[in-house]
Amino acid sequence: MISETFTIIHPQGFHARPTKIFVQAASQYPCKVNLIKGEKKINGKSSLSMLTLGLSAGDEVTLEVDGEREEEALKELGGLLTQIFEE
Repeated sequence: MISETFTIIHPQGFHARPTKIFVQAASQYPCKVNLIKGEKKINGKSSLSMLTLGLSAGDEVTLEVDGEREEEALKELGGLLTQIFEE
């Protein structure tokens, strides 16, 4: 298992569109993908769970991946967490 903490920089945070993109990318990996914000830990392959985190600009979130292709997943998904999406 590996993990890294990222800061959300998208001005509107992680709303429906960025969440959908993240979940689609996470679902392509066979490893477990979790996001941790404060005391809350959720499945990063679930849109509903992602939206319940309420990720806003400036929030720090820890991405935790465990299993096959975890390093590749951490790199790609971490990049998505720190990306500004076109609206």
